[in-house]
Amino acid sequence: MYERVIDLVTPLNHRSLFLFGARQTGKSTLLRHRFPDARFVDLLAADTFRELSAAPERLRQSLTGRETLVIVDEVQKLPSLLDEVHLLIERNKQLRVLLTGSSARKLRRGGVNLLAGRAWTRYLHPLVWPEYGPDHLDRVLAIGAIPSMLDSPRPWDDLRQYVGIYLAEEIRAEALARSIEAFSRFLSVAALMNGEQLNFTSVGNDAQVPPRTVREYFTVLEDTLVGYTLPPYQRTRKRKPAATSKFYFFDIGVAHAMQGVTQIVLGTPAYGRALEHLIANELRAYLSYRGSDLELTYYRSRSQIEVDFLVGDRVAIEVKGGGRVSERDAKPLHALGDDAPLETKIIVCSEPSERRLDSGVLVMPVRRFLEALWGDEIVRAGT
Repeated sequence: MYERVIDLVTPLNHRSLFLFGARQTGKSTLLRHRFPDARFVDLLAADTFRELSAAPERLRQSLTGRETLVIVDEVQKLPSLLDEVHLLIERNKQLRVLLTGSSARKLRRGGVNLLAGRAWTRYLHPLVWPEYGPDHLDRVLAIGAIPSMLDSPRPWDDLRQYVGIYLAEEIRAEALARSIEAFSRFLSVAALMNGEQLNFTSVGNDAQVPPRTVREYFTVLEDTLVGYTLPPYQRTRKRKPAATSKFYFFDIGVAHAMQGVTQIVLGTPAYGRALEHLIANELRAYLSYRGSDLELTYYRSRSQIEVDFLVGDRVAIEVKGGGRVSERDAKPLHALGDDAPLETKIIVCSEPSERRLDSGVLVMPVRRFLEALWGDEIVRAGT
Protein backbone atom coordinates (compact mmCIF):
# COMPACT_ATOMS: atom_id res chain seq x y z
CA MET A 1 0.00 0.00 0.00
CA TYR A 2 1.17 3.53 -0.78
CA GLU A 3 1.59 5.96 2.11
CA ARG A 4 -0.62 8.87 1.07
CA VAL A 5 0.42 12.42 1.93
CA ILE A 6 -3.05 13.92 2.35
CA ASP A 7 -3.73 15.12 5.91
CA LEU A 8 -7.22 14.17 7.08
CA VAL A 9 -6.62 14.09 10.83
CA THR A 10 -6.07 17.84 11.27
CA PRO A 11 -9.31 18.93 9.53
CA LEU A 12 -11.28 16.18 11.30
CA ASN A 13 -10.26 17.74 14.59
CA HIS A 14 -12.43 20.70 13.59
CA ARG A 15 -15.14 19.53 11.18
CA SER A 16 -16.71 16.58 9.46
CA LEU A 17 -15.41 16.06 5.91
CA PHE A 18 -16.36 15.30 2.35
CA LEU A 19 -13.52 13.45 0.63
CA PHE A 20 -14.00 13.49 -3.13
CA GLY A 21 -11.84 11.70 -5.67
CA ALA A 22 -12.20 9.98 -9.02
CA ARG A 23 -12.88 6.27 -9.06
CA GLN A 24 -10.01 4.04 -7.92
CA THR A 25 -7.88 6.87 -6.57
CA GLY A 26 -7.80 4.88 -3.32
CA LYS A 27 -10.32 6.60 -1.04
CA SER A 28 -11.68 3.46 0.61
CA THR A 29 -8.28 1.82 0.99
CA LEU A 30 -6.84 4.97 2.54
CA LEU A 31 -9.65 5.40 5.04
CA ARG A 32 -9.75 1.75 6.14
CA HIS A 33 -5.99 1.88 6.71
CA ARG A 34 -5.86 5.25 8.41
CA PHE A 35 -9.03 4.91 10.54
CA PRO A 36 -9.38 1.17 11.31
CA ASP A 37 -11.62 1.76 14.34
CA ALA A 38 -14.15 3.98 12.56
CA ARG A 39 -17.70 2.81 11.81
CA PHE A 40 -17.57 2.14 8.05
CA VAL A 41 -20.76 2.32 5.97
CA ASP A 42 -20.11 1.03 2.44
CA LEU A 43 -22.87 2.03 0.03
CA LEU A 44 -21.27 -0.11 -2.69
CA ALA A 45 -22.37 -3.14 -0.64
CA ALA A 46 -25.75 -4.13 -2.05
CA ASP A 47 -27.32 -5.12 1.28
CA THR A 48 -26.22 -1.89 2.98
CA PHE A 49 -27.51 0.20 0.10
CA ARG A 50 -30.88 -1.58 0.07
CA GLU A 51 -31.32 -1.20 3.83
CA LEU A 52 -30.44 2.49 3.99
CA SER A 53 -32.23 3.47 0.81
CA ALA A 54 -35.41 1.97 2.24
CA ALA A 55 -34.91 3.58 5.65
CA PRO A 56 -32.13 6.20 5.92
CA GLU A 57 -32.86 6.67 9.61
CA ARG A 58 -31.34 3.24 10.28
CA LEU A 59 -27.90 4.82 10.00
CA ARG A 60 -28.64 7.00 13.02
CA GLN A 61 -30.49 4.24 14.88
CA SER A 62 -27.63 1.77 14.43
CA LEU A 63 -25.08 3.93 16.25
CA THR A 64 -24.30 3.25 19.89
CA GLY A 65 -23.38 6.81 20.81
CA ARG A 66 -19.79 5.82 21.55
CA GLU A 67 -18.55 6.32 17.96
CA THR A 68 -16.21 9.23 17.31
CA LEU A 69 -15.90 8.78 13.53
CA VAL A 70 -18.40 7.42 11.01
CA ILE A 71 -17.28 6.91 7.39
CA VAL A 72 -19.92 6.77 4.66
CA ASP A 73 -18.38 5.52 1.41
CA GLU A 74 -19.75 6.68 -1.99
CA VAL A 75 -22.41 8.93 -0.53
CA GLN A 76 -23.52 10.20 -3.95
CA LYS A 77 -25.28 6.84 -4.41
CA LEU A 78 -27.75 7.83 -1.69
CA PRO A 79 -28.04 11.64 -1.31
CA SER A 80 -31.02 11.31 1.04
CA LEU A 81 -28.63 9.94 3.65
CA LEU A 82 -27.20 13.43 4.13
CA ASP A 83 -30.29 14.48 6.08
CA GLU A 84 -29.49 11.81 8.66
CA VAL A 85 -25.82 12.83 8.68
CA HIS A 86 -26.86 16.44 9.24
CA LEU A 87 -28.98 15.36 12.21
CA LEU A 88 -26.14 13.26 13.65
CA ILE A 89 -23.73 16.18 13.52
CA GLU A 90 -26.23 18.55 15.08
CA ARG A 91 -27.03 16.21 17.97
CA ASN A 92 -23.47 15.13 18.75
CA LYS A 93 -20.90 17.92 18.48
CA GLN A 94 -18.05 15.49 19.16
CA LEU A 95 -18.95 13.11 16.35
CA ARG A 96 -17.19 13.42 13.01
CA VAL A 97 -18.60 12.03 9.79
CA LEU A 98 -16.36 11.50 6.76
CA LEU A 99 -18.26 11.09 3.50
CA THR A 100 -16.55 9.96 0.32
CA GLY A 101 -17.68 10.26 -3.27
CA SER A 102 -16.55 10.25 -6.86
CA SER A 103 -18.94 13.06 -7.80
CA ALA A 104 -20.76 15.92 -6.16
CA ARG A 105 -22.95 16.29 -9.26
CA LYS A 106 -25.70 13.93 -8.17
CA LEU A 107 -25.76 15.54 -4.72
CA ARG A 108 -26.25 18.99 -6.25
CA ARG A 109 -28.81 17.73 -8.76
CA GLY A 110 -30.81 16.36 -5.85
CA GLY A 111 -30.87 19.76 -4.18
CA VAL A 112 -28.53 18.70 -1.39
CA ASN A 113 -26.68 21.58 0.26
CA LEU A 114 -23.60 19.53 1.27
CA LEU A 115 -24.48 19.94 4.95
CA ALA A 116 -24.65 23.75 4.77
CA GLY A 117 -21.04 24.34 5.71
CA ARG A 118 -20.97 21.82 8.56
CA ALA A 119 -18.40 19.74 6.67
CA TRP A 120 -15.24 20.78 4.88
CA THR A 121 -14.25 19.38 1.49
CA ARG A 122 -10.98 17.67 0.59
CA TYR A 123 -9.87 15.93 -2.60
CA LEU A 124 -7.83 12.77 -3.08
CA HIS A 125 -5.75 12.90 -6.25
CA PRO A 126 -3.97 10.07 -8.05
CA LEU A 127 -0.58 9.18 -6.59
CA VAL A 128 1.96 12.00 -6.43
CA TRP A 129 5.76 12.12 -6.34
CA PRO A 130 6.26 11.48 -2.57
CA GLU A 131 3.98 8.44 -2.89
CA TYR A 132 5.21 6.72 -6.06
CA GLY A 133 8.85 7.92 -5.99
CA PRO A 134 11.62 8.20 -8.62
CA ASP A 135 11.67 4.52 -9.55
CA HIS A 136 8.15 4.78 -10.97
CA LEU A 137 8.42 8.12 -12.78
CA ASP A 138 8.78 6.69 -16.30
CA ARG A 139 5.89 4.30 -15.67
CA VAL A 140 3.68 7.14 -14.39
CA LEU A 141 4.44 9.16 -17.53
CA ALA A 142 3.04 6.29 -19.58
CA ILE A 143 0.22 4.68 -17.58
CA GLY A 144 -0.59 7.38 -15.05
CA ALA A 145 -0.80 7.31 -11.27
CA ILE A 146 -4.02 5.52 -10.34
CA PRO A 147 -2.74 3.06 -7.69
CA SER A 148 -4.35 -0.07 -9.15
CA MET A 149 -3.04 0.75 -12.64
CA LEU A 150 0.49 1.46 -11.43
CA ASP A 151 0.59 -1.95 -9.76
CA SER A 152 -1.13 -3.84 -12.56
CA PRO A 153 0.75 -6.40 -14.71
CA ARG A 154 -1.58 -5.43 -17.59
CA PRO A 155 -2.19 -1.71 -17.11
CA TRP A 156 -3.34 -0.90 -20.64
CA ASP A 157 -6.10 -3.53 -20.47
CA ASP A 158 -7.11 -2.20 -17.07
CA LEU A 159 -7.11 1.40 -18.28
CA ARG A 160 -9.35 0.58 -21.24
CA GLN A 161 -11.67 -1.24 -18.86
CA TYR A 162 -11.61 1.75 -16.50
CA VAL A 163 -12.73 4.07 -19.29
CA GLY A 164 -15.50 1.65 -20.25
CA ILE A 165 -16.71 1.33 -16.67
CA TYR A 166 -16.72 5.11 -16.33
CA LEU A 167 -18.92 5.46 -19.40
CA ALA A 168 -21.25 2.69 -18.30
CA GLU A 169 -21.59 3.56 -14.63
CA GLU A 170 -21.04 7.29 -14.26
CA ILE A 171 -22.79 8.43 -17.42
CA ARG A 172 -25.46 5.86 -18.23
CA ALA A 173 -26.39 4.90 -14.67
CA GLU A 174 -26.75 8.47 -13.47
CA ALA A 175 -28.25 9.73 -16.76
CA LEU A 176 -25.73 12.55 -16.90
CA ALA A 177 -25.90 12.74 -20.69
CA ARG A 178 -28.99 12.41 -22.86
CA SER A 179 -27.18 10.26 -25.42
CA ILE A 180 -24.41 7.87 -24.40
CA GLU A 181 -23.44 7.52 -28.06
CA ALA A 182 -23.00 11.27 -28.47
CA PHE A 183 -21.07 11.45 -25.22
CA SER A 184 -18.79 8.63 -26.36
CA ARG A 185 -17.98 10.53 -29.55
CA PHE A 186 -17.35 13.67 -27.51
CA LEU A 187 -15.05 11.81 -25.13
CA SER A 188 -12.89 10.55 -27.98
CA VAL A 189 -12.46 14.08 -29.30
CA ALA A 190 -11.95 15.56 -25.82
CA ALA A 191 -9.10 13.11 -25.22
CA LEU A 192 -7.25 14.59 -28.19
CA MET A 193 -7.78 18.07 -26.67
CA ASN A 194 -6.04 17.14 -23.42
CA GLY A 195 -3.75 20.03 -22.42
CA GLU A 196 -5.22 22.32 -25.10
CA GLN A 197 -7.40 25.41 -24.95
CA LEU A 198 -11.11 24.63 -24.92
CA ASN A 199 -12.86 25.21 -28.23
CA PHE A 200 -16.47 24.09 -27.93
CA THR A 201 -17.28 24.72 -31.58
CA SER A 202 -14.33 22.72 -32.89
CA VAL A 203 -14.98 19.79 -30.53
CA GLY A 204 -18.69 19.92 -31.39
CA ASN A 205 -17.99 19.75 -35.11
CA ASP A 206 -15.70 16.73 -34.68
CA ALA A 207 -18.05 14.96 -32.25
CA GLN A 208 -21.22 15.88 -34.18
CA VAL A 209 -22.88 17.57 -31.21
CA PRO A 210 -23.87 21.23 -30.69
CA PRO A 211 -21.35 23.54 -28.93
CA ARG A 212 -23.79 24.10 -26.07
CA THR A 213 -23.91 20.34 -25.48
CA VAL A 214 -20.10 20.17 -25.61
CA ARG A 215 -19.96 22.79 -22.85
CA GLU A 216 -22.33 20.66 -20.75
CA TYR A 217 -20.26 17.54 -21.39
CA PHE A 218 -17.06 19.20 -20.22
CA THR A 219 -18.94 20.20 -17.07
CA VAL A 220 -19.89 16.55 -16.59
CA LEU A 221 -16.20 15.58 -16.77
CA GLU A 222 -15.33 18.19 -14.15
CA ASP A 223 -18.23 17.31 -11.85
CA THR A 224 -17.35 13.61 -11.93
CA LEU A 225 -13.69 14.53 -11.27
CA VAL A 226 -12.49 12.96 -14.52
CA GLY A 227 -11.04 16.26 -15.71
CA TYR A 228 -10.31 19.82 -14.69
CA THR A 229 -9.83 23.19 -16.32
CA LEU A 230 -6.74 25.36 -15.99
CA PRO A 231 -7.75 29.03 -16.19
CA PRO A 232 -5.69 31.65 -18.03
CA TYR A 233 -3.59 34.15 -16.13
CA GLN A 234 -5.33 37.53 -16.55
CA ARG A 235 -3.41 40.00 -14.40
CA THR A 236 -0.97 41.24 -17.04
CA ARG A 237 -0.03 44.92 -17.34
CA LYS A 238 0.85 45.18 -21.04
CA ARG A 239 -0.08 42.28 -23.29
CA LYS A 240 -3.70 41.21 -23.62
CA PRO A 241 -3.97 37.60 -22.43
CA ALA A 242 -6.10 34.78 -23.80
CA ALA A 243 -9.42 34.29 -22.03
CA THR A 244 -9.95 30.56 -22.67
CA SER A 245 -9.15 27.81 -20.16
CA LYS A 246 -7.21 24.65 -20.90
CA PHE A 247 -8.56 21.20 -20.09
CA TYR A 248 -6.69 18.24 -18.56
CA PHE A 249 -7.88 14.76 -17.64
CA PHE A 250 -7.25 13.91 -14.00
CA ASP A 251 -4.80 11.13 -14.86
CA ILE A 252 -2.19 10.71 -17.61
CA GLY A 253 -2.97 7.03 -18.15
CA VAL A 254 -6.69 7.64 -18.58
CA ALA A 255 -5.95 10.27 -21.23
CA HIS A 256 -3.55 7.90 -22.99
CA ALA A 257 -6.10 5.06 -22.95
CA MET A 258 -8.69 7.29 -24.63
CA GLN A 259 -6.13 8.59 -27.12
CA GLY A 260 -4.90 5.12 -28.02
CA VAL A 261 -1.34 5.93 -26.85
CA THR A 262 0.52 2.88 -25.57
CA GLN A 263 4.15 4.02 -25.55
CA ILE A 264 5.99 7.16 -24.41
CA VAL A 265 9.50 7.69 -25.80
CA LEU A 266 11.88 10.36 -24.51
CA GLY A 267 12.31 13.21 -26.97
CA THR A 268 9.04 12.69 -28.83
CA PRO A 269 6.08 15.12 -28.84
CA ALA A 270 4.07 12.52 -26.90
CA TYR A 271 6.70 12.56 -24.16
CA GLY A 272 6.57 16.35 -23.98
CA ARG A 273 2.77 16.32 -23.66
CA ALA A 274 2.92 13.63 -20.98
CA LEU A 275 5.54 15.56 -19.03
CA GLU A 276 3.45 18.74 -19.15
CA HIS A 277 0.41 16.77 -17.98
CA LEU A 278 2.44 15.28 -15.12
CA ILE A 279 3.60 18.70 -13.93
CA ALA A 280 0.04 20.05 -14.14
CA ASN A 281 -1.28 17.20 -11.98
CA GLU A 282 1.55 17.45 -9.47
CA LEU A 283 1.17 21.21 -9.06
CA ARG A 284 -2.59 20.90 -8.67
CA ALA A 285 -2.29 18.14 -6.07
CA TYR A 286 0.46 19.98 -4.21
CA LEU A 287 -1.62 23.15 -3.82
CA SER A 288 -4.63 21.07 -2.79
CA TYR A 289 -2.80 19.01 -0.15
CA ARG A 290 -0.97 22.04 1.24
CA GLY A 291 -4.24 23.97 1.55
CA SER A 292 -2.78 26.82 -0.49
CA ASP A 293 -4.91 29.70 -1.76
CA LEU A 294 -2.49 30.33 -4.64
CA GLU A 295 -4.14 29.90 -8.03
CA LEU A 296 -2.69 27.61 -10.69
CA THR A 297 -3.00 29.14 -14.16
CA TYR A 298 -1.32 29.24 -17.56
CA TYR A 299 -0.41 32.24 -19.73
CA ARG A 300 -0.93 32.87 -23.41
CA SER A 301 -0.91 36.28 -25.03
CA ARG A 302 -2.83 37.22 -28.15
CA SER A 303 0.54 37.17 -29.93
CA GLN A 304 0.91 33.46 -28.93
CA ILE A 305 3.54 33.90 -26.22
CA GLU A 306 2.82 31.01 -23.87
CA VAL A 307 4.00 29.83 -20.45
CA ASP A 308 2.75 26.47 -19.26
CA PHE A 309 2.06 27.23 -15.58
CA LEU A 310 1.95 30.04 -13.05
CA VAL A 311 1.56 29.54 -9.32
CA GLY A 312 0.10 32.77 -8.01
CA ASP A 313 1.88 35.81 -9.46
CA ARG A 314 5.43 34.87 -8.54
CA VAL A 315 6.34 31.45 -9.94
CA ALA A 316 6.32 30.66 -13.68
CA ILE A 317 7.10 27.20 -15.03
CA GLU A 318 7.76 26.12 -18.60
CA VAL A 319 7.99 22.41 -19.52
CA LYS A 320 10.33 21.20 -22.26
CA GLY A 321 10.18 17.52 -23.10
CA GLY A 322 13.29 17.01 -25.21
CA GLY A 323 16.64 18.47 -26.22
CA ARG A 324 19.01 20.76 -24.43
CA VAL A 325 17.51 23.91 -22.95
CA SER A 326 18.81 27.21 -24.30
CA GLU A 327 18.12 30.90 -23.75
CA ARG A 328 15.67 30.72 -26.61
CA ASP A 329 13.46 28.42 -24.53
CA ALA A 330 13.42 31.04 -21.78
CA LYS A 331 12.01 33.84 -23.98
CA PRO A 332 8.35 33.25 -23.03
CA LEU A 333 9.27 33.41 -19.34
CA HIS A 334 11.11 36.71 -19.83
CA ALA A 335 8.22 38.12 -21.86
CA LEU A 336 5.81 37.23 -19.07
CA GLY A 337 8.25 38.69 -16.55
CA ASP A 338 7.79 42.07 -18.25
CA ASP A 339 4.07 41.78 -17.57
CA ALA A 340 3.85 40.09 -14.16
CA PRO A 341 5.75 40.35 -10.83
CA LEU A 342 7.64 37.07 -11.27
CA GLU A 343 10.34 36.12 -8.80
CA THR A 344 11.01 32.52 -9.89
CA LYS A 345 11.31 31.29 -13.49
CA ILE A 346 11.82 27.58 -14.08
CA ILE A 347 12.18 25.31 -17.09
CA VAL A 348 11.42 21.67 -16.24
CA CYS A 349 13.18 19.32 -18.65
CA SER A 350 14.84 15.96 -19.21
CA GLU A 351 18.41 17.23 -18.80
CA PRO A 352 20.50 15.25 -16.29
CA SER A 353 21.49 18.04 -13.91
CA GLU A 354 20.26 21.35 -12.54
CA ARG A 355 21.77 24.61 -13.80
CA ARG A 356 20.96 28.30 -14.18
CA LEU A 357 20.95 30.13 -17.50
CA ASP A 358 22.85 33.43 -17.76
CA SER A 359 19.49 35.21 -17.80
CA GLY A 360 18.65 33.77 -14.36
CA VAL A 361 16.15 31.10 -15.42
CA LEU A 362 16.52 27.89 -13.43
CA VAL A 363 16.77 24.70 -15.51
CA MET A 364 15.59 21.70 -13.49
CA PRO A 365 15.45 17.99 -14.36
CA VAL A 366 11.95 16.68 -13.73
CA ARG A 367 13.03 14.54 -10.76
CA ARG A 368 14.78 17.47 -9.11
CA PHE A 369 11.78 19.72 -9.73
CA LEU A 370 9.37 17.27 -8.09
CA GLU A 371 11.68 16.85 -5.11
CA ALA A 372 11.88 20.63 -4.73
CA LEU A 373 8.14 21.10 -5.17
CA TRP A 374 7.15 18.60 -2.50
CA GLY A 375 10.00 19.80 -0.30
CA ASP A 376 8.25 23.22 -0.29
CA GLU A 377 11.14 24.90 -2.11
CA ILE A 378 9.39 26.00 -5.31
CA VAL A 379 6.28 27.75 -4.09
CA ARG A 380 7.91 29.08 -0.93
CA ALA A 381 10.64 30.66 -3.06
CA GLY A 382 8.03 32.62 -4.96
CA THR A 383 5.77 33.82 -2.18
